[in-house]
Amino acid sequence: MPDRKKQNGRRPSLSLPILRTTRAQHRAGTLTLGNLLAALGEASFGWALMLFSLLTLLPLPPGSSLITGLPVLFAATQMMLGLRHVWLPRRLAALRLDQHKLRRAVLRLRPVTRRLERILQPRYTAVFLARYERLLGLALFIIAFTLFLPVPLSGWFPAVSLFIAGVGLVERDGLVTLLGLLSGALSVLLTVGIVVSFAGGAGAFID
Repeated sequence: MPDRKKQNGRRPSLSLPILRTTRAQHRAGTLTLGNLLAALGEASFGWALMLFSLLTLLPLPPGSSLITGLPVLFAATQMMLGLRHVWLPRRLAALRLDQHKLRRAVLRLRPVTRRLERILQPRYTAVFLARYERLLGLALFIIAFTLFLPVPLSGWFPAVSLFIAGVGLVERDGLVTLLGLLSGALSVLLTVGIVVSFAGGAGAFID
């Protein structure tokens, strides 16, 4: 489990555990999705959401979110079903990652993580009670599902929302988790709006 203790009165960077672990595993030739998740947080849902949402932000060709979005949808489904830890199929766990691309994705989120680091603290922990876990998983599933819709420029927003929610889970900060869900709800509405707009434009063109 990564060391999350404060040093010199300052909260450690949210990005540091991911950057350090990917670098070490890259040098050892063991950088796979399963190994990285296990090293980060013992397959916890918070770290899984943070890591898997980063995958959807990798600089990849258009349409790649149909593949990179699978792990985050997989994790949200398991949380919705009430599983205690994330389980990955062997082939998905063995997926090799590009350390340099993953690092760029982490750095792209630095404006977000810097702001989160200033406000994070354990609070509103009732959000994480067992009786709310499946409802939380359902909300995350709906947000994750939007990653699979072939809508231009819409994947970035739900991915960032899932990352924020994952940070809240890791740090037991219910307020940040709820902010991630609110942001995710807005991204879902945005995606629906784009789809409706495209459908209306296509209908007008056909008429």
